[in-house]
Order: sequence, then structure tokens, then C-alpha cells
Amino acid sequence: MTTPFEFPTHSARLSDAERDRALVILREGAAQGRLSHDTFLFRMEKALAARRPDELALLTADLESEGRWSRRVFGAVERVSAFTARLGRAWTSERLPKLLLPEPGPHPLRIGRDPVNGLRLSHETVSRLHAELMLHRDVWLLRDLGSTNGTTVNGRRVTGTVVVRAGDIVGFGQMSFTLSHR
Repeated sequence: MTTPFEFPTHSARLSDAERDRALVILREGAAQGRLSHDTFLFRMEKALAARRPDELALLTADLESEGRWSRRVFGAVERVSAFTARLGRAWTSERLPKLLLPEPGPHPLRIGRDPVNGLRLSHETVSRLHAELMLHRDVWLLRDLGSTNGTTVNGRRVTGTVVVRAGDIVGFGQMSFTLSHR
């Protein structure tokens, strides 16, 4: 028989907050490259099935070893890396030829190697029908037309349609330009 002040001998139940915290730690560990994709999936599955806090602790123990100083150092490195990437884009944007945004019209500006395009680029990395640029409700849109070597905006590959503006660096295959107003 137990008195009202005795605690049960089984472990405490896992709270949703504890599970959410463990899932965040696992996601951050995978994003930082500290977990392989397979390990991440395995641990996420175990975390979702866990019933006690000690089970979660085992899944995240090797990821929580980062101290305050480590977080500061990694944060500083990330900020410097972002700055150098921005600096690189700024450095190359001044050296790139300008691509003037066209006058708005009923049809998009087709870009590619084929002579039927409004902007013909004679380079072996540019597809026959590479991309198109159009104005839609005061917003410029760039769409890749299934090109072989890809279309990029500010170094990121375009999949589908993206918004562009003056000052963006656009690439068609290995040819790059800085978008500009007239």
C-alpha cells in the first residue's frame, strides 16, 4: 500500500514540448552535416516512437555537446561566409554585361540560341529555346524553358518561374548578365 506522498516507480511520460525539442535538435544536426540522411531518418522515427525522456536523450546526446562558445564561433563563420558570398556577387556584377529589361509587350522575350528568339545568345551552353522574360502585373518573371545547362538568378538555379528585378545577376548556361532598366 502506498501513501499519498510516494511517487510511482515508472518513468515520467514524455511531453510534446520535449519531443518537439528533440526533433529540432535532430533537424539542426542534419542541416549542419553532423548526421547522415539515413541516421537522421532513423533517429526521427525513434524520436516519434519514444515514450520516455531518457529515450530522447540517447537520440540527441551527441548533438547537444555544442557549447556557448562553439555556437558563437559557428555563427560568426556563417555570417562571414554570407558576407563573402555577397561581396563576390557585388564584385562580379559590375564586371558583367548588362541585360536591359525589354519594353512591355504582349509576348514574353524568348532567350536562346535559335534565331527566332528575341534575344539570341550564340554560346554552346545556351539551349535553342533557353528561357523567357516577361512583365506580369508590374513584376518581371524569368522562366526556364527546360534548358540543358540551366538558368540561374543570383547564383541559384531556376526551376519554373521566378521574380527578377534590376540588379539581379541572371545566367543562361555559362553566360551571365546583370539585369538593368533602360
